[in-house]
Amino acid sequence: MPLDVIALVLLGAALHATWNAIVKAGSDKSLDAAMIALGAGMVGLAFLPFVPLPASGAWPFILVSAFLQFAYFQLVAAAYRAGDIGLVYPLMRGAAPLIVASTSGIVLGEHLSNAALAGILVISAGVLTLAFESRHGGRHAFVLALANAVVIATYTFVDGAGARISGNAVSYTLWMSLLPPVLLFSWAILRRGRDVVAHHVKRNWKRGLFGGAGSIASYGLALWAMTKAPVASVAALRETAIVFALLISVVILKEKASIWRYLAGATIALGVLVLKLG
Repeated sequence: MPLDVIALVLLGAALHATWNAIVKAGSDKSLDAAMIALGAGMVGLAFLPFVPLPASGAWPFILVSAFLQFAYFQLVAAAYRAGDIGLVYPLMRGAAPLIVASTSGIVLGEHLSNAALAGILVISAGVLTLAFESRHGGRHAFVLALANAVVIATYTFVDGAGARISGNAVSYTLWMSLLPPVLLFSWAILRRGRDVVAHHVKRNWKRGLFGGAGSIASYGLALWAMTKAPVASVAALRETAIVFALLISVVILKEKASIWRYLAGATIALGVLVLKLG
């Protein structure tokens, strides 16, 4: 994989960890996630006049992706209610690239080199190592996390193919960001009422805009990379976000990190090196 592609995917991973930290620090995980989606949509809307329309063949992918993103955010909230982040996040993010790598040959016709496959396996092993740090939540959280890993793998395929068909990964990303917040807020208003949702937006719009900008930039960089390198390799490399999350946890939030976190970070770093050599 080219060095510039690796560098930009790593930047996207850092942004991904940042906006996840914003959601984690919030008082209402479901509405905070919706706020991130809204912020991403607002950023996307602002830049739409400066990019060309995606190719016509990309629109079905954009529509399907919106509903997959809605399912993703709903499963994230449900999994975090059932179990702690130490178990749920590694399972979701670690299992997804394994699914992508094992099925990309069938779905996209991509065939990875042995070195690239080894790098993907090492990165995933590093992420999954974090699950040993916290095993609270039981079977329900485990099932929800794995279900979301399937959703993540599915939208990775959909968006990887859609970005290539669109002819412009940036344009695809911006248009793709518009519908998920509509779905998320419609659902939130239906479930919790307009006043509750409006109050949350009024108090947290700045956090949502900042996190949303990081979210759309992170995913846009990943989709651009998927037009330059195998989708499975990019999907695995994105999971280095867990390393940046570790740094945020220890350096900024002053949280204690167990030996499992440091072992996972070292394993992921090794996987990135193997992936580069592949």
